[in-house]
Amino acid sequence: MKSITNIELFAGAGGLALGLEQAGISGVEYVEFNHAACDTLRENRPDWNVIESDIAQVSFTQFKNKVDVVSGGAPCQAFSYAGKKLGFGDTRGTLFSQFARCIEEVQPKIFLFENVRGLLSHDKGRTFATINQVFTNLGYQTQYKILNASYYGVGQKRERLIVIGIKNELAGLIQFEYPTPEKTQTTLRDVLKNVPDSPYQPYSKKKFEVMALVPPGGCWVDLPEQIAKDYMGKSYYSGGGRRGMARRISWDEPCLTLTTSPSQKQTERCHPDETRPFTVREYARIQSFPDDWKFCGSLSEQYKQIGNAVPVELARRIGLQLIKVFNHINLDKSSTLL
Repeated sequence: MKSITNIELFAGAGGLALGLEQAGISGVEYVEFNHAACDTLRENRPDWNVIESDIAQVSFTQFKNKVDVVSGGAPCQAFSYAGKKLGFGDTRGTLFSQFARCIEEVQPKIFLFENVRGLLSHDKGRTFATINQVFTNLGYQTQYKILNASYYGVGQKRERLIVIGIKNELAGLIQFEYPTPEKTQTTLRDVLKNVPDSPYQPYSKKKFEVMALVPPGGCWVDLPEQIAKDYMGKSYYSGGGRRGMARRISWDEPCLTLTTSPSQKQTERCHPDETRPFTVREYARIQSFPDDWKFCGSLSEQYKQIGNAVPVELARRIGLQLIKVFNHINLDKSSTLL
């Protein structure tokens, strides 16, 4: 069987791309705008065709009908439902529209679009309805599911929206099945054994004094009341659980979702035993990057790259399911499409 190929958009530090590579999918192009992230990709995979560019300036027409999969997660923070018509015009000027343009130009057999869980409920569901309609208009049947990475070999409660699109001509011949979740979650203890030493961004003196009072598995509710009020400010009186504030992770639970900074007040992820944020290599382990995957740029840029990544092991398991799809294609019925 010929190798399965893909184009990776918004490649970042390579979490999704590396996972798909581990599954056996060969990338022909990796598009990324951030310079430090591109340096990371080139450092680890000198043979990868890394395109450091604004995606709006990249043409994909040379790959028409030559690539099997288009993959990536378009940042959708600025995306909103822009009109009464559901369609491609409502997404113009957004990074999602560039993802859609790549699909239109390449015509892959399958695409993999990943994003945050909140995209499903954004603007009362209309944003995702628009996205789905764009995919439909491009000639693809879609399915989607929220996957919690901690049930797929990742030591982190990271939920990702995984959308799979299959070209209409193939949709009746093949079926994609999401990877089977494990019965138990992967814990911090599972993934941080023998982690290599690496730098970290230390807490300020004030934050250190507060975090030192929090037990493993605890958060701001475990602080003395006055200290909690002083530390949290107005947030103390706001609604919601706010359990990410002053949070120390326990060894025997998955980490909360890593963010792009390890020590912001709303998103602390303190080490179970030591009063400090996770190191760069601990961050990488929690995202299931291998220890030999190097991150380029400043310390804050490295944290940002890792925090933005798709967990490698989750991506690998999705990739294996994509490989199964191609293995099961009925060649007699669809040889003209391949």
